[in-house]
Amino acid sequence: MNNGTVKFFNESKGYGFIKDQESDNEYFVHVSGLIDKINENDEVTFELAEGKKGMNAVNVKLA
Repeated sequence: MNNGTVKFFNESKGYGFIKDQESDNEYFVHVSGLIDKINENDEVTFELAEGKKGMNAVNVKLA
């Protein structure tokens, strides 16, 4: 599991970005990859999965 912070999340469009605490990489997150409801600046844990345009955050839940 990776730890990170929600940088941006647009609830009406169903997507956003999570910044990884260790690598500082930002990963795309889609509402389909959420376990918990998230908001900007929330601390979360997540896994990575290959998406159409690179790595996506999946199984995202509040830390």
